[in-house]
Amino acid sequence: AGAALLSPGSCAFEDSACGYEWDYAHLPWALHGEGHYISVDTSYEGEKAVLSSPELYSEEWSCVRLIYQIATTSETSPDPARLNLYLRQEGKSFDRLLWSAKEPSDSWLIASLDLTNSTKKYKIVLEGEMRQDKSASIAVFEIKITPGYCIECDFEENHLCGFVNRWNPNVNWFVGGGNIRNSQSILPKDHTLNSELGHYMYVDSVYVKHFQEVAQLISPKTTAPMSGCLSFYYQLKQESSIVFTVYLRDMSGFYEEIWKTDSALSADWALAEVDFNAPYPMEVIFEVAFNSAKGGYVALDDISFSPVYCSNQTGMRPPFNPAEAGCNFEEDLCNFYQDHKDGPGWSRVKVKRNVYRAGDHTTGFGYYLLANTKFTSQPGYLGRLYGPTLPGNLQFCLRFYYALYGFFKMSGTLAVYIFEENHVVQEKIWSVLDSPKGVWTQAEISFKKPMPCKVVFVSWCKSFWDCGLVALDDVSFSLGSCQAADLLLPNPGECTFEKDECVFTQKKRGRGSWHRRRGPTPTSYTGPKGDHTTGVG
Repeated sequence: AGAALLSPGSCAFEDSACGYEWDYAHLPWALHGEGHYISVDTSYEGEKAVLSSPELYSEEWSCVRLIYQIATTSETSPDPARLNLYLRQEGKSFDRLLWSAKEPSDSWLIASLDLTNSTKKYKIVLEGEMRQDKSASIAVFEIKITPGYCIECDFEENHLCGFVNRWNPNVNWFVGGGNIRNSQSILPKDHTLNSELGHYMYVDSVYVKHFQEVAQLISPKTTAPMSGCLSFYYQLKQESSIVFTVYLRDMSGFYEEIWKTDSALSADWALAEVDFNAPYPMEVIFEVAFNSAKGGYVALDDISFSPVYCSNQTGMRPPFNPAEAGCNFEEDLCNFYQDHKDGPGWSRVKVKRNVYRAGDHTTGFGYYLLANTKFTSQPGYLGRLYGPTLPGNLQFCLRFYYALYGFFKMSGTLAVYIFEENHVVQEKIWSVLDSPKGVWTQAEISFKKPMPCKVVFVSWCKSFWDCGLVALDDVSFSLGSCQAADLLLPNPGECTFEKDECVFTQKKRGRGSWHRRRGPTPTSYTGPKGDHTTGVG
């Protein structure tokens, strides 16, 4: 019966591979019917094994759950084995890497990946890379593709949709129901099936030892931007005060409270709905805090998500589009502006490039901004460039390129401030240090402010001897921290050559070969002074 319900692309590897096929040009996968898994190991010579699903199609969002294990006997391998999951879309030249793991473990792990809605047919491709690890093996126990979102769960399956309890010696979330009588405060029926056989999660105060004990249930992290309504059912029985809170936690560890129980009791299942906005990877955390052992219990079931905000009200802010906040200065200043009482501090200029000077950063032939041009470099001069208003309570990554010219000290040449909307608070978040002259260098800054704010680029000329030319180009904003953005895998076929050559390989032919290097090219006046990605990459 369970097999009949499996959606296309799902497989438990019991007696067959369910239409998954391996690529005979690479290592073979071995099907272990008695253990219900498929695996690849280093008993054969080779680099990798590739497994691709039958052709799949889904117009709605779906969730891929992968239950896997990477095992190795070597303590630390410089080049460990990896398991990669790609999306191969019809009509696309490259597979898109959705997920990758290399951490070995003693038992199975679960990965949850959201697939956004698409009108194209696709295949899921698993790649086990053995690398240099001679003792590794990679096993896949189950692939499950279900319609809906990965943060949804009815807790009827033993892997609990990838939700995990943060272990605490005294209070923890447990699976309840299924006719297991394992607590004094057990509930009669779950919410999903409305029967004693159904399951739910619960946390009970019976083992509380200390004041304010906390139990946390953590969802899988979102892997695609989503916003809408998160709903769940809960029951709360309390003798003394229980605090039941729902938080969002981003990858930098910032918590944001999105829901809290009011003190009313609910002896029956109560529905809670909360607006939810996750433009970058986040976890949902269900947290229960007890004050005493006679606290009572909280039960949770049927977490679901809808891409429409709960109250369907228009008061919710439309999702902020970070692309509209940046500028490459090719046409105009976009949404940037200057304070006129400063005078025209920044000028939009275009230069003819030659071996002595670079053009702009965007194309090499376009426009950029220049502060302290020869008309304005009188001592005491200040140039301020204001960016557009950014909403509060979102984490941003600001990236821009700057280049320094001139022979003098560069201490106040360029700094970045944050102005909060009331213009009362100004906070300096970055200032230029010495960097190579005449090279477009990338700066990146992560920040998060509770109130709406603006980013301001300030160039200051203190005296004739402390006044340099500074150029600015390609200002961009993205949601999430810069470090999180670096962890995102590049789009297929894109490569910055910062870490390696990505998917590119070279055929060695004769004397001409490509070398990966940083800094200027070896012969003067024949190439760039630095790379294009960061200037120092």
